[in-house]
Amino acid sequence: MIDIAKANKELSAATPLDIIKWAVEQGKKPIVSTHFESMEAVVLHTAVQAKKDITVVWADSGYNTRDTYLVAEKLIASLELEVEVYTPKITAARWDNAFGGVPDVGEESHDAFTKNFKLEPFTRAMKEVAPDVWITGVRSEQTAFRQNMEVISQGADGVIKVAPFLHWKEADMLAYLKEHDLPNVENYFDPTKGLSNRECGLHTQL
Repeated sequence: MIDIAKANKELSAATPLDIIKWAVEQGKKPIVSTHFESMEAVVLHTAVQAKKDITVVWADSGYNTRDTYLVAEKLIASLELEVEVYTPKITAARWDNAFGGVPDVGEESHDAFTKNFKLEPFTRAMKEVAPDVWITGVRSEQTAFRQNMEVISQGADGVIKVAPFLHWKEADMLAYLKEHDLPNVENYFDPTKGLSNRECGLHTQL
């Protein structure tokens, strides 16, 4: 049983790589999640340094930009990522044609849309992959909710949730990309958020 408070204290001055190394030592089945969004290459590049064959879970909504898919394929190949892709049970084409496309945040159908295209695929992934440690790339400057997160926390079903880059700023991420010559997604679109500083429910619920 991990003492969350003790772990956060001991890792308060640790680098993201050291935090991930600690994380992969804690469980038998660690994962790192990704949406291949902007600067996500930093998280993935660091994760595979700690554990070369770490499982990467990608809940692909089907609404990603071409830029996102191209960068994703580059990273999968160059970092030799072990990716498990989970897609919605309803396709983007079917939703667009049957329900009129991506709803605005204020529309009644937005919650159902988010559940179908973000929450359900990722929840299914967590059940099927069954990790005991979940590494995520969230950062505190991204949303108000994340400002109150800790680097180590306990998620749903007892999964240890680890945010090694929680206190990094955008400038830190960009510097890492440049230092390691990593590709970056410039044109990213998350249909479930509406606004970049809004939570979709993934981290508030899981």
